[in-house]
Amino acid sequence: MFEEQVAELNGKKRKGSYTVAEIQKILGISRPAVYALIGQQLFRTVMLDNQYRIVKSSFDAWLDGEN
Repeated sequence: MFEEQVAELNGKKRKGSYTVAEIQKILGISRPAVYALIGQQLFRTVMLDNQYRIVKSSFDAWLDGEN
């Protein structure tokens, strides 16, 4: 299920990060829930233009249970 969401978002381009909205879509959770995960520091994030970007490799590893 998650793999299909990730593949759909990535398409043919190589992404280095996800937005909060993309994480919402992948996991099927609310925006506050994404921020709660970010607050738990389960994966790496960076701030860009005052918005969080979730580092793709870190998130994908967490999603695969590799953390």
